[in-house]
Amino acid sequence: MHDTESDTFVYKTWPEKFVDSLAEIGVESEAKEIASLDLERGDYYSRYFSQTPRMVTNKGCLEIKNTNIDVVQIIQKG
Repeated sequence: MHDTESDTFVYKTWPEKFVDSLAEIGVESEAKEIASLDLERGDYYSRYFSQTPRMVTNKGCLEIKNTNIDVVQIIQKG
């Protein structure tokens, strides 16, 4: 490492990264703990269609304030 670089790295979850990105454009939001909401406990896609992925990973949720959107769930498919 160079002398100008910090030796400490701050680990951030995906919701925390999105909260920081939204704060830069003036949107107030809050990161929620993974699997803390009822929204995260159900299936993400329908199992009736063959083209929908079966492997889906829950990355967490964001609560967005002062909008009509209550919660945004971050998922990874593949």
